[in-house]
Amino acid sequence: MAVNCRGMVKQGTSINGKMVFNPKQQQPQLQVQVPVPCTKGGGGKWRRKLLVLWLVKGLLFSAWLFLHMKSNIHSRNEETLASMCDERARMLQDQFNVSMNHVHALAILVSTFHHGKNPSAIDQEVQTFESLGVNSNYQKKLEEKKTFAEYTARTAFERPLTSGVAYALKVLHSEREEFEKQHGWTIKKMETQDQSPVQDEYFPEMLQPSPVQDEYAPVIFSQDTVSHIVSIDMMSGKEDRENILRARTSAKGVLTSPFKLLKSNHLGVVLTFAVYNKDLPSTATPEERIQATQGYLGASFDVPSLVDKLLQQLASKQTIVVNVYDTTNASAPINMYGPNVTDTGLFHFSNLDFGDPFRKHEMHCRFKQKVPLPWSAITTSLGVLVIVLLVGHIFHAAINRIAKVENDYRKMMELKVRAEAADVAKSQFLATVSHEIRTPMNGVLGMLQMLMDTNLDATQQDYAVTAQESGKALIALINEVLDQAKIESGKLELENVPFDLRSVLDMVVSLFSEKSQDKGIELAVYISDRVPEILIGDSGRFSQIITNLVGNSIKFTEVGHIFVSVHLVEEVKCSRDSNGEDPKEPLETPIKNGMKETYNTLSGTCVVNRLKSFENFKLLNGGSNLQSTEASNTINLLVTVEDTGVGIPEDAQSRIFMPFVQADSSTSRTYGGTGIGLSISKRLVGLMGGEIGFVSEPGIGSTFAFTASFTRGQSIPPEMKRHQSDPMTTDFRGRHGVVVDGRNVRAEVTKYHLQRLGIQVEVATDVNTALSYICRPPNSSSTKPVDMVLVDKEAWGPGSGLAFPRPLKELKQNGRSNSTIAPPKMFLLANSMTNPELEQAKSVGYVDTVIMKPLRVSMIAACLQEALGMGKKTKKGHELQSLLCDKRILVVDDNAVNRKVAAGALKKYGAIVECKDSGKAALSMLHPPHEFDACFMDVQMPEMDGFDATRQIRLVEEQVNERIKSGEVSVEVYRGVAHWHVPILAMTADVIQATHEQCVRCGMDDYVSKPFEQEQLYSAVAQFFDPKPNPKQRSNHKSLTDTGDNHVS
Repeated sequence: MAVNCRGMVKQGTSINGKMVFNPKQQQPQLQVQVPVPCTKGGGGKWRRKLLVLWLVKGLLFSAWLFLHMKSNIHSRNEETLASMCDERARMLQDQFNVSMNHVHALAILVSTFHHGKNPSAIDQEVQTFESLGVNSNYQKKLEEKKTFAEYTARTAFERPLTSGVAYALKVLHSEREEFEKQHGWTIKKMETQDQSPVQDEYFPEMLQPSPVQDEYAPVIFSQDTVSHIVSIDMMSGKEDRENILRARTSAKGVLTSPFKLLKSNHLGVVLTFAVYNKDLPSTATPEERIQATQGYLGASFDVPSLVDKLLQQLASKQTIVVNVYDTTNASAPINMYGPNVTDTGLFHFSNLDFGDPFRKHEMHCRFKQKVPLPWSAITTSLGVLVIVLLVGHIFHAAINRIAKVENDYRKMMELKVRAEAADVAKSQFLATVSHEIRTPMNGVLGMLQMLMDTNLDATQQDYAVTAQESGKALIALINEVLDQAKIESGKLELENVPFDLRSVLDMVVSLFSEKSQDKGIELAVYISDRVPEILIGDSGRFSQIITNLVGNSIKFTEVGHIFVSVHLVEEVKCSRDSNGEDPKEPLETPIKNGMKETYNTLSGTCVVNRLKSFENFKLLNGGSNLQSTEASNTINLLVTVEDTGVGIPEDAQSRIFMPFVQADSSTSRTYGGTGIGLSISKRLVGLMGGEIGFVSEPGIGSTFAFTASFTRGQSIPPEMKRHQSDPMTTDFRGRHGVVVDGRNVRAEVTKYHLQRLGIQVEVATDVNTALSYICRPPNSSSTKPVDMVLVDKEAWGPGSGLAFPRPLKELKQNGRSNSTIAPPKMFLLANSMTNPELEQAKSVGYVDTVIMKPLRVSMIAACLQEALGMGKKTKKGHELQSLLCDKRILVVDDNAVNRKVAAGALKKYGAIVECKDSGKAALSMLHPPHEFDACFMDVQMPEMDGFDATRQIRLVEEQVNERIKSGEVSVEVYRGVAHWHVPILAMTADVIQATHEQCVRCGMDDYVSKPFEQEQLYSAVAQFFDPKPNPKQRSNHKSLTDTGDNHVS
C-alpha cells in the first residue's frame, strides 16, 4: 500500500502486498484520506550513516586484531611441533642405521667364517653325539646352529632395534634332497604367502613341505627369538621372496613392506643382505651377483617396540602423538606405528631414510591434546568489539528516540487505512475466489508434473508426487459441499472405468505420509492377493471414501497405527465361518515380550475387535448373494480402516454419520474438521451397493468397515494404459529379499509390497532365522543368494532393528558367512528418524538407504533402484524428443495458465508451439493450407468449445480434399498435400468425461489429460509422428514469425 504525505489510499492499489481491485470499473473508487505527518529525515540519514560507518570499522578492526594474534599463536605452535617431530625422526633414523650396519657386518662375518672356511669356522667345540646314534653331519649342523644362536644372542646389544636375525642358505632344486638329508629335516613352506599372523602356539613341524621350484632359501641359522622359522623356505613368502631377489641383485640392504610378524602379531619389516662367496667389485653385473650369492641374512624389526623404546628416552613423549608410515605407495600409506587419532588441528611430517631407496617412510606428529583456543586473541578482540558496540548502542538509542513517537503515529494510521480497505475488499474476494481457485490449481498441478519430469532423487520425487496428489485432493475438498448437495438431490452418478485398486490406495497413503511420519505412527495398506488387479467402477469416489476414513484416523490418533486392509467378502466370510478370525491379519492376541505385554497387531498396540464392525452386514450374513456374484463377474470388497486413536464416546456413536456433526462440541476445536466427510462416505458407499459400519472403544481406538461392489476387469483398455505408469516389476523380478520383523502383521505388509515388484520374499521374525537366510549357501535349483535385507526399526521393540547388523558382522569376522557372494543390501524401515538415529543407522551398517514408512510400491522401487545401482529410468524422454522435435503444434485453451503449462510441456521435447485462446481462432489457424503438424484442443471453451471447433475443422478439410480430388483446384495451391487431416488431440482435466468414443464422434484423433504425463503423451503422438524426420514430408518446418499476443515463447 502506498501512503502519501497526506495519507491518501486508493482502492486498486496494493495493500500489504496484495492487490485490491473492483471488478466493476464503472463504480466509484473508494478513497480514504488520512493526515500523516511527513519528515524530511535529512539529519537522521547522515547520523545513521555515521553509525553504520562506526560499527563497520569497529567490527573490521576487531576481526583484524583477532586474526593477527591468532596467526602469531598458531605459528609458534607449528614451530614447536616441527622441532619435536624432526628430533624424533632424526633419532629413529640414526638408531636404525646403526642396527643396519651391524646386520651388514654380521652378513660379512657369515660370508667369511662360514662359506670362506672349510670346515666352517662357526663350528666350534663339536660335541659328541655318537652315544645318541646321531649322524655326524647332523651333529655338526646342530652345533653350527647353536654357535650362531649364541653369538647373535651375545651381540644383540649392538642391534637394539632388531627383534631377531636369521640366515637362509641358497639351495637349488637339484641340491634339495642332499640338503634335507644333510640337515635332517624337510624344507617347509611358509604358512601363507602374505605372512599373515598365526596363533601363539606355532609349530613349524605342522607346516607343509615347500612346493617344487627352481630355488629355495631355507633358514639354517637363527637367533633364539626367531628360532621358530628354522627350516622354513623364505622364497615361499611373497614379501621375503621379493626382498631376496632385490637384495642379491643390488648388493645392498633392502626392506620389506610392513607386515604382521609371526607369533608377536606386531607390525614389522625385514632387512635382508645377500651373502656372497667372494668379494665382488662395485661394477659387478646383476647376473654376477646372482651367481656369487651363497645365502641371505635377514633381520626383523618390531616397529612398535623400537619406536616405544625411542620415545621412552624423551621427557616430552606425552606431549605429541607419533605415527610412522610406509609411504612407498602414496595413495595407500601403511600405518606402522601409532594410533588412529582424531585431528587436533596441527600436523607435521618428517621424512625417514632407512637406507633402502626403494622404500619411503615418514613420521607424522600431532599434539596429543587439541590446541587450546587463543584466549588472549579472543579476549582482546572481544573487548574492543564490546566498546565499539556500546558506543554504537548509545548513538542508536538516541536516533531511535527522536523518531519513535512519529513512527508510532504513522503505523497506527496505516493500520486504520488497511482495515477500512480490507473490509471493502472482503466482499469482492468472496465473490470471485470459489471460481478463480481452480485456475491456479491447474497451473500448480501442471508445473508439478513438469518438475517431476526433471532429474529428482527418490525423496524429491516422492515429495513432488505427494504435492501433486495433495493439490488434486484440495480441488476435491472444494467439491465436497457440492457433492453433499448432489447426493441429497439425487443428481450424483457413479462412473464405470477400469482402475488399479493397489495404485489407488498407494496414492491415498502418500497423501498422509507426512502427517503419519510427524506423529510417528504406523500407516500401512494390505490388499489380499485374491483381489483382482483391475476393477471396473468409480475409482475417484472409492478413493474419496478411504481418504475420509484415513484422514479421520490420522486426526484422532497420536500413538500406535492406522491399518487399511482390503479383502474379498467371500474370503472374509469363509474365514470367519471356519475359525471366527479375520483373514491374514490376526486379532489382538496378547504376546509376552520380556517385561512388556504387546499385541499381535501392526504396532503391537491393543485394538478393537474388527469383526464387530461388519458383523451385521447383510452381504456377510447371507449366502445367496455370494453365489450369484461369481456368475455375474461382480467383485464384492470389504475394506477396513483400523486405528488406535482416542475412540468415539458411546453417546456420540449414534449420530456419527449425520452431516456437520462431530462427536462433541470440543472435537472441532481440538482436531478441526466440518463433520461432513463421514456423511458423504456413507452416501457414496450406498451408491456403490455396499454398507458401512464401525466399532469403537474410548481409549483403545476405532475400526471402520465398508463393502463396495465392482466389476472384474479382464484387462486395461489401450486408451487407459497410456494414463498409468509402469509398475517397474521387470527390474526386480527374480530378486531375493528377507524381511526381518518380530511382528507378523507388519512383516506381511512389507512382504506384500515387495511381492508386487516381483521380489521373492522370506520373513524372519527373529535374529537367528534372519542370519540363517542371509548366510545360507546359494543353490542354482532352489535357493538364490539374498539381494536385500529389510529390517524394521521397531522389529522387537523401540530401536531394536538398529542392532541387527552387529551379529551379521560378527559372523563375517568369524568366517562363518559365505564370502564368495556379495553381501546383501541393508535397508532400514522406519516411521520417523532423528539425525542421531540416522548417524547410528549408518554406523552400524545401514549404509544403503533408510526407507521411510508408510510403504508405497513406487517409493520402494525408487529406493531399491538407487541402492542396487539401477539408476533412474527415463522411459520415453528420448523418444518424445525425436517425435516432437521441430514439430509445429497449435495449443488452444481459453485459460492462460493452462496454455503456459501445455506449451512448456511440449517445448521441453523440442516442439515449436503457438497458442490460441478460442475455438474460433483455432478454426482460422487450421484452415488449409497451414503449417501445423498437430493441434491440442481444450474441450470446454466459451463461444465455441473444442468439440464444435473440431467438427468445423474436419468439415473444412473434407471440402478441401474433395476439391483437390475432383481437380477443381491444384495440389500446388495447398503446398503439394493431396489429403489434409491434421491430428487433433483433446485436452481435458477429466479423462473420464472425455472418453475415447466422444473424441472419435466429433472427429478428434485421441485425447490427453491435463497436465500432460510423459507416457500417455508419447502414446498419443507416436500414432502420428515418426521418430526420424521424413525427407518427403511437406515443408512444414519453416520458421513462423511470432505475431500476436497469443504466441507463447
